[in-house]
Amino acid sequence: MPKKVDHEARRQEISEALWRLASTRGLDGASLRDVAAEAGISLGRLQHYFRSKDEMLLFALQHINRLAGERIRARIEALPEEPTPREVLRACLSGLLPLDEKSRVGVLVGAAYFARAVYDEPLRAEAKNGIPQLRALFADQLRRAAERGELPPERATEDEAMLLISLVDGLSTYVLLDVHDPRTALRLLDLHLAQLFGTDGAEAADGAGDAPASYGDGSGAGADAALTSEEGAAPPSRPGEESAKAAGRA
Repeated sequence: MPKKVDHEARRQEISEALWRLASTRGLDGASLRDVAAEAGISLGRLQHYFRSKDEMLLFALQHINRLAGERIRARIEALPEEPTPREVLRACLSGLLPLDEKSRVGVLVGAAYFARAVYDEPLRAEAKNGIPQLRALFADQLRRAAERGELPPERATEDEAMLLISLVDGLSTYVLLDVHDPRTALRLLDLHLAQLFGTDGAEAADGAGDAPASYGDGSGAGADAALTSEEGAAPPSRPGEESAKAAGRA
């Protein structure tokens, strides 16, 4: 009998081949022929799964965003059973930083998409899609913190949430440029959270974010397939896990 091929899995493998190329030469430097060779298939076979480069790019962006959300979900699940808003925020924000080689590749690919999305409407729409949800969910965590007396009420705003997102974007850029190393980026994130929550910074945020985050994006050999989310999976129920879903769309 003919071997059954998992169409979705093969599309994901092609996406991961694209990411490996994009992390070293950008998206414009990765032709369909190059991606096919990297994936170990013929150009004709690749075009069986993607009719055009634009279709492949859009699918790969959606896939990498899903995996980013799964990575952050794992960080939240490693927190105490009832994490505080500050712990949820730190898990999400540190999960967006390039703290190890896999996450660095993921952020490099994201930067390549950003450069192209400025001029490509479908990619720009997809890249922008998660930002309002992420901002709203971070703002919700800030409001929860204010209600618990852990944060001055005037800091519990969507503007403050957007500043957190912007801080991580800036720190990620500086890690890629070797202005900061990952440990310094994490220290600066903790410093800002200490200032935001009105503490002296002596109390370290709890545990899960201290170790480097694994991106789980499929880039490179031996990627952790366990981070891949499946369509129709049950939604998260722990506090802050909706933030993980939104973070994956940002």
